[in-house]
Amino acid sequence: MSETVRKATTSEIVNHWILALSCILLIITGYGFLFQLKQVYALFGSNYAMKVVHNWTGIVFSISLFSTLFNYLHESISMDNDDWNWIKMGGGYLTKKAVAVPPMGKLNTGQKLYYLAILIGGIGIGASGFVIWLVPGIRTLTIVAHLVHNLCFVLFVVAVPAHIYLGTLANPGLLRIMISGTVPLEVAKKRYPKWMKEIGKL
Repeated sequence: MSETVRKATTSEIVNHWILALSCILLIITGYGFLFQLKQVYALFGSNYAMKVVHNWTGIVFSISLFSTLFNYLHESISMDNDDWNWIKMGGGYLTKKAVAVPPMGKLNTGQKLYYLAILIGGIGIGASGFVIWLVPGIRTLTIVAHLVHNLCFVLFVVAVPAHIYLGTLANPGLLRIMISGTVPLEVAKKRYPKWMKEIGKL
C-alpha cells in the first residue's frame, strides 16, 4: 500500500459535508422560492414547510461556514507570486497544451479563490436571509436584502457545481480527501510541493 499524507482532519471532513449538504438543500429550496415551483414545494409537503426547512438550514449553514474560518481563511488570504502567476495562466485550465503550473501549497490558488468567494457570498446570503426572515417590516431594507440574497444565490448556483466537478470528475482521486482525509504521498508531492516542503516530506 502506498504511503499517504493526511490533508484533512476528521472535524474538517465532517464540517465540509455539513456545509455541502446544507448548501445543496438551500439551493434546492431557494430555487423553489425564486421560481415558485409547486413541484419543489411538494417535496417538503407545502410552501410553509419548505420555508421552515430553508430558514433553519440557513442557521446550520451559517454556523458551518463560520467554523471554516479556523481551517481555511489564513491559507486562503496568503497569496504570493506563485498564486498571481497561477491566476495569469488560469491554472492551466485555459489551454489544451500541457503546461507547468507554479508550485502550490496546501490549497492551490483556485481553491483559495473559491473559498473566499463562498465565504463572502455566504456572509452576504446569510445576513440578507436573516433580514428577510427576522426584519420583514422595513420595506427598503427588505428590497435590498432580497437583491443581495438573489445575487449571492446566483454565485452559489454557478460556483458549487463547478467545485463538485473539479473535485471529482475533473481530478480523479481528490474526493478521497473529503472521505478519508488522506492523499497518496506521491500525488501530494506533485500537487502541493510547497506544503510538502513545509511538513518535511519533500
